Amino acid sequence: MIKAPRIEFFYDLSSPWTYLAFINIQRMAERLGETVYFRPILVGGVFNAVNQSVYATRETPDAPKVRHAWKILHDWAAWTGISITFPSVHHPVKSVAAMRMASALEADQAALIKFSTAAFEAYFRRAENLDDPAVLIAVAQLAGLDGAALADSAHGDAAKARLRANTDEVIARGGFGSPTIFVDKEDMYFGNDQLPLVEAALSH
Repeated sequence: MIKAPRIEFFYDLSSPWTYLAFINIQRMAERLGETVYFRPILVGGVFNAVNQSVYATRETPDAPKVRHAWKILHDWAAWTGISITFPSVHHPVKSVAAMRMASALEADQAALIKFSTAAFEAYFRRAENLDDPAVLIAVAQLAGLDGAALADSAHGDAAKARLRANTDEVIARGGFGSPTIFVDKEDMYFGNDQLPLVEAALSH
């Protein structure tokens, strides 16, 4: 009997911290013999509903706290073993098209992970525009998927409904951004920095 995943990972491709957590949580899960269930959301919808203060932070990009956050972001990237190009000219990016494509893949977690990995690398390593349909199709192709077919699926009602449902669900469960992580359905964590706490919770 296949064990149900103890870890849920609600995420949007537009967040650099989510990119780091996406890599690091997979490494952690493999080390612990756990499985992560990845659930695409539209983080803008979350912000609009419960976390509008994030927009004020974007209006002061040169504030000391913000400058330090970028420094820590790159420190985490180095610790994770990746290089990132961020912020880029495309930040903040409109991620709805990308997240609908991700939602179309949710039932096939292996394909979703491949697509998400390729999309994260396109945006955060090569500074490509994830709001460009041609870029998204190319990303899917790089992931070994049929990019054109996936783009068509993303325009369908099922993918749109899944993205809305996941976004509404994470808000209802207390989430306020990306990535939001749950252990055993009820124990919520937020962000790459809290992954050591996720690991501790999984050990109980």
